[in-house]
Amino acid sequence: MQLIEKLKQQARQLKSEVQVLIVAYSDKRTPLSAKILIGLTVGYLLSPIDLIPDFIPVIGYLDDLIIVPLLIRLSIKLIPTAVLIEARQNVKDNPQKLKKSNWIFATVIVIIWLTLFYLAYRHFGYLWK
Repeated sequence: MQLIEKLKQQARQLKSEVQVLIVAYSDKRTPLSAKILIGLTVGYLLSPIDLIPDFIPVIGYLDDLIIVPLLIRLSIKLIPTAVLIEARQNVKDNPQKLKKSNWIFATVIVIIWLTLFYLAYRHFGYLWK
């Protein structure tokens, strides 16, 4: 149980970096690859659809403990150091709550999920007939 609590704490710390990612996203010096990954990361975090639903015992929290922190870390690695320092300072000086009502990112993720389901159905649909 101590390992799970440690992972949850690390996940909470990384989730606090989401505001930094949002600030860095709007910076012109942030490369396109980082912006794409930041968009997917924030969208997945705000999306009402999880890769693994939380009601599934134990593995339902894998996305919260592994996938989201991994996406956040990868996004941070792609951001230039100067941009990252300025974004962290900006968040520290102007703390804002992450709005769950940001439907733009969530809508993009839902569209991606629907597209993936459609493509899987098109590719494997013959198995269900």
